[in-house]
Amino acid sequence: MHGTAALIEIGAVILGLGLLGAVSARFAISPIPLYLLAGLAFGQGGILPLATSEEFTATGAEIGVILLLFTLGLEYTAPELVGTLRHNAVAGVVDLVLNAAPGVAVALLLGWGPVAAVALGGITYVTSSGITAKVLGDLQWLGNREVPVVLSLLVFEDLTMAVYLPILTALLAGVGFVAGLGTLAIAAATITVILVIALRFGRYVEMFVASPNDEVLLLKALGLTVLVAGVAQGLQVSAAVGAFLVGIALSGPLAHTARELLTPLRDLFAAVFFVFFGLQTDPSALPSMLGIALVLALISIMTKLATGWWAAKRAGVSPLGRARAGVALTPRGEFNIVIAGLAVSAGLNDRIGPLAAAYVLVLAVLGPILARSLEPFVRWRARRRGGPPAPGEPQAAGDSPAAEPGPATAHVTTV
Repeated sequence: MHGTAALIEIGAVILGLGLLGAVSARFAISPIPLYLLAGLAFGQGGILPLATSEEFTATGAEIGVILLLFTLGLEYTAPELVGTLRHNAVAGVVDLVLNAAPGVAVALLLGWGPVAAVALGGITYVTSSGITAKVLGDLQWLGNREVPVVLSLLVFEDLTMAVYLPILTALLAGVGFVAGLGTLAIAAATITVILVIALRFGRYVEMFVASPNDEVLLLKALGLTVLVAGVAQGLQVSAAVGAFLVGIALSGPLAHTARELLTPLRDLFAAVFFVFFGLQTDPSALPSMLGIALVLALISIMTKLATGWWAAKRAGVSPLGRARAGVALTPRGEFNIVIAGLAVSAGLNDRIGPLAAAYVLVLAVLGPILARSLEPFVRWRARRRGGPPAPGEPQAAGDSPAAEPGPATAHVTTV
């Protein structure tokens, strides 16, 4: 009977996702806020909590994030990754300072102490790679000139998380300096090994995965990606980093075929991820910290907009592209909840959990809405001015921003 109930719940969840997707397509909006709100309604403290499908949704959510980052990695070649990371290293540091500072300041002002400040700084710093990847695909922005800048910042953040999470874990556990350095060394070595394999031996990875049979190719690509992501996570590195690096190891026609085969799976499990995030949030815990979360969210929107604008300007992107880069970086999601979960599990402060949940939910909903509203707002402003749009702004409602010229778009295909 338990299996029957689980099948019914899983079927109802997937069917519900399909209906929400149809609603979002009908009104030309991103489905992400709808998925999140549905999870909130049927999660802890919701109107009808799911009882038997938690294991499926939890595992599906992890696979969703992995596939989102893997397909993002397919948009890059290894030399391009190294080049953009090297070129945007300064932007990555600016991103870290600007966006961690609000969380650190709030924790210190509330008297929560330095360890809580480190935790809350991480919560406000890191963008949700999963939500941003979904937004870029939904809005057909993957061919735009600012996307390499956005992706390089996301990768920089994920690599920073690979260093940050072991440090935070050591601080929360109160372990010694030597033990903390050991954990950090393992994480750094894991990233180095995966990156070297992707850069130097990518052609052998392609030979291993390649197959004239689509079914075999699908199973090889999916299995290798999930396997590497799991190994990376087990060695204190983000699973997202491992999946991204597997993606960049594949290139050319093989990457194109793998993307086409995995896109339906990616979309399914990505939707499960966003629902699962909502399921984990108890609505009754949000009101007490909602005011602080809203203020922190507004500050974070401004700091991410400033980060994206400045980084894209350095890359010679048009004003509209700079704005798109900024709004693409605003959502928060998976890493932020992981950080908050670590802090709560360690008994650091019982108010960090509700604050993080409210903060992430606000930005997870507002981020896609801001991205969807950006170009209609630009067109409305141009009409109010009574003149032609500025360079890089869409000329008409049907124009695609992917038409902006530039060498960065040459290898990218829109999904």
